[in-house]
Amino acid sequence: MTHDVSSAPAAGLDVSAAQVARSALIRRLATTIGPILISLVLAGCLLLALGVNPLSYYGFVVQRGVLSGLGLQQTLTRMAPLLFIASGLIVAFRAGMWNLGGDGQFLLGAVIAAASVTPMVQVLPVWLALLAASLLSILVAVFWSLLPALLRAYQGVNEIITTLMMSFLGVSLANVLVKLMFLDPGTTVPQTRTLAVEDRLPRLFDTTVTSGLVFGLMAIIIVHLMMTRTAFGLKLRMVGANPRAAIHAGLNVPLLTVAVFALSAGLIGLGGAVDILGIQGNVRADWNPAYGLAVIPVVFLARMNGFAAIAFVFLLSVLEIGGESAARKLGVPHYFTLVLISIVLLTLAVAEYIDHRFNQARKA
Repeated sequence: MTHDVSSAPAAGLDVSAAQVARSALIRRLATTIGPILISLVLAGCLLLALGVNPLSYYGFVVQRGVLSGLGLQQTLTRMAPLLFIASGLIVAFRAGMWNLGGDGQFLLGAVIAAASVTPMVQVLPVWLALLAASLLSILVAVFWSLLPALLRAYQGVNEIITTLMMSFLGVSLANVLVKLMFLDPGTTVPQTRTLAVEDRLPRLFDTTVTSGLVFGLMAIIIVHLMMTRTAFGLKLRMVGANPRAAIHAGLNVPLLTVAVFALSAGLIGLGGAVDILGIQGNVRADWNPAYGLAVIPVVFLARMNGFAAIAFVFLLSVLEIGGESAARKLGVPHYFTLVLISIVLLTLAVAEYIDHRFNQARKA
């Protein structure tokens, strides 16, 4: 009887590879789920300091955000614009660039959508008016990202500062447009004209969930596949990871840099349009939900993975919808959800640092 001795090393390699993959998965879960659990404990300590039972608070959040039929519909509806923002941020972050101007791009897209769709529905079919308003929102957001993109592409100016500055200006400009140019004269509260409910994005089945949720899911999945499975996505990642190597490879680095900002901002601006055309119907003066900054830690928690980002966007939506209800019932400040998100971001950073030092020590 003969034995195939050549199969023994192969089997050993398979086992070793499986162990490495399992270890990597466990470490990834520990550095992702761990910060969330620690954040819940830390936030619970703050709630205790405020005289609020943490278990009651978290119970209200889960009950309102997930277990209640109406609350779950509100959670899914809230996800729609957040998914577009997450997809835009994934494009930028995977390409090694920082688009921190999401709030300005989102609000400008929302205002343009609200201002343009109401006159267009009077002369165009509803679906065409919604499509045209969405395209205008994309164009405005892309235009607003051009200055940081060009400064980064041709002058090497750090985009963190420029995108933050443009975000501040974009939010201010959006409020000015609502109060002056696009003001609805028929209301006492400064706001744009309101899109009729029957003219908004269709609802899913017999629920209040907007079809924007489906479009958002499609956007983030397409972005994930583009950045991970296509040659174009590889080029974008090369530009951010090593611009000099990209130049030597014959890539047009300035053009690709502008493309990254345009894609990122366009998706975020489209999120603003979906929020207005599917949910809000108008934009009120001084309205700024600050979704852009809230989604940034979500994208990092998901490790820039589109499929994981869907789960974390759902978690963020649950926290926001449930947190609003819990705040009213328990007397917690309404911005406590943002405090919880901030704690998650800090604990995530600490977990990443510890994991990095562990890897360095193991290699040494």
